[in-house]
Amino acid sequence: MYATPTLATRFARNTHVIRSGRPLAEEEMRVAAPSIFAPSKHASRSERYTYIPTIEVLRGLKKEGFEPFMVAQSKSRIEGKTEYTKHLIRMRHAGQVSTKPEANEIILINSHDGASCYQMLAGMFRFVCCNGLVCGTVSNDIRIPHKGNIQGEVIEGAFRVLDDFEAIEESAEGMKALTLQPEEERAFATAALALRYGERTEGQAPAPITVEQLVEARRSEDQGSSLWGTFQRVQENTLRGGQPGRSAQGRRMQTRQIASIDRGVSLNRALWMLAEEMRKLKS
Repeated sequence: MYATPTLATRFARNTHVIRSGRPLAEEEMRVAAPSIFAPSKHASRSERYTYIPTIEVLRGLKKEGFEPFMVAQSKSRIEGKTEYTKHLIRMRHAGQVSTKPEANEIILINSHDGASCYQMLAGMFRFVCCNGLVCGTVSNDIRIPHKGNIQGEVIEGAFRVLDDFEAIEESAEGMKALTLQPEEERAFATAALALRYGERTEGQAPAPITVEQLVEARRSEDQGSSLWGTFQRVQENTLRGGQPGRSAQGRRMQTRQIASIDRGVSLNRALWMLAEEMRKLKS
């Protein structure tokens, strides 16, 4: 049975998101990400900017078998700009449906205010924790400027990302087959902690949480010492937040979920690249 779409208005301070276990209808996407349906380009864009609303591109992708399962949109503090801001759509292709615990996804990012060209990345959705990964250097990072035949180029880019999934799955299977020693788990989490909170120099307050907290399992399915399992735990704890910690002033706090689309994508990719490098070293 498909899950009911969920809207998390507190996904971040300036971001709305909706995800479902079935393809999202346009009416559902409009609730969380109205900028997908922007009626025009932002007034700051020049005449050279080719305006095609993202929804038209999604309709073209739908005809090719791509369906949206998650959308998110940033807000803007500038009055009248929110309906043009950056948005993210995670899609799956009909040919990628499987019974595996993960689903391959194509990530499409765009805006109509000049903050982003059309960007396409490979991703993976893990059902047990409802967590969306972004695959690092294993996949192409496709960028399409707002000019020319945008819809055709985006569709072509989507199929190019599809072609990368074989290499991505091979990388993931390699991670699942490798066992990390406790000191290797700690090294992985230490690097991830620096990616999230920055490297700490002498005299600086420590990060809000510890390396041990980053590798904690939130559910029984995540226990184990494989590289893949360690990566999943660290990724979720890093991006989702919600762990008890201490502020720089020593006050009790809970870590926050990553707030922005850009930061979420970049940190997600960096963690995948870290796991991929660990896989290469261990292999």
